[in-house]
Amino acid sequence: MACTSLVKLNASSSQWIGKQSFNNQGSTRPTFHRLAVPIQARSYTDELVQTAKLIASPGRGILAIDESNATCGKRLASIGLENTETNRQAYRQLLLTTPGLGEYVSGAIFFEETLYQSTTDGKKFVDCLREEKITPGIKVDKGLVPLPGSNGESWCQGLDGLASRCAEYYKQGARFAKWRTVVSIPCGPSALAVKEAAWGLARYAAISQDNGLVPIVEPEILLDGDHPIERTLEVAENVWAEVFFYLAQNNVLFEGILLKPSMVTPGAEHKEKASPETIAKYTLKMLSRRVPPAVPGIMFLSGGQSEVEATLNLNAMNQHPNPWHVSFSYARALQNTVLKTWQGLPENVEAAQRALLIRAKANSIAQLGRYSAEGESEEAKKGMFVKGYTY
Repeated sequence: MACTSLVKLNASSSQWIGKQSFNNQGSTRPTFHRLAVPIQARSYTDELVQTAKLIASPGRGILAIDESNATCGKRLASIGLENTETNRQAYRQLLLTTPGLGEYVSGAIFFEETLYQSTTDGKKFVDCLREEKITPGIKVDKGLVPLPGSNGESWCQGLDGLASRCAEYYKQGARFAKWRTVVSIPCGPSALAVKEAAWGLARYAAISQDNGLVPIVEPEILLDGDHPIERTLEVAENVWAEVFFYLAQNNVLFEGILLKPSMVTPGAEHKEKASPETIAKYTLKMLSRRVPPAVPGIMFLSGGQSEVEATLNLNAMNQHPNPWHVSFSYARALQNTVLKTWQGLPENVEAAQRALLIRAKANSIAQLGRYSAEGESEEAKKGMFVKGYTY
């Protein structure tokens, strides 16, 4: 019944949904009726809820270090290092052994390689996190590939074999998962691409929960384009309505998920830049219209914003109480200065770790709504948007 109620609420509150997704005339989607069908309880329900609440704890957010080996290689190349497992391990060790990181970070997302790696002293990375009371997570999707029949858009692969992989990741110590798909505004987005993204996220979320992993649901709306913020809001509402429709269809436990949305901003090439207050206004409007309060945490991605921009925007969204924990799940917006400080040199490790703590603390304060950009470095203010960025 709850599922039916959600569908009716969304269908009546969104013009786009009514015309594109829930209109029975010409729709390929079947009509749903109220059925007294019991939903089987998952064996991990209590643990999922506890894990999600732990990650969504006050003043803390997520460190995303789940870049593929190829993407990590691009980061290393920016400081003149080769893309070798030894160099990737050294950089991740720098991040994961930072003393005091757990004060500001509640979760860290790994790439598969990292989940099985250890420090040079032989301590597993997952154990390094546990000592700081940081929950290990794992990226489980297999990347983006072209979507046939679309407007040059992509879909995310990785459902085949996902259940067995999640079970193995759980044994290795992971307690949450991440699946990233993308939506491109310049490409439409097409109804096909939005439906594919939403369905894939919902199936992934259900499979993850069945294997003890809290799923992070991430349909990233790319910054590419010259569209105004109103257009981003429209697309974001469309995407999240579709996502929650399919999450409900797949009996996903809302109290046992986390979201990783894009902030609602103008396209990166739009002539007018929005203030943090405007971005917060539009983003919170979208969330309030689409996200049930049962969801414990909204962990925003930075998506190419500068370190300072991402922190200012997060701070603006926490100036008033929200029904969810509104926080961060940043990669580049936590690591850019760190990487440039390190330069691959052992003697720079401590300085790089201090740089990580500075950024993590800034976002922790922003999660509490008390951040000021006074004293931030010029490096932290540099934008990181890359047109057509591949992850």
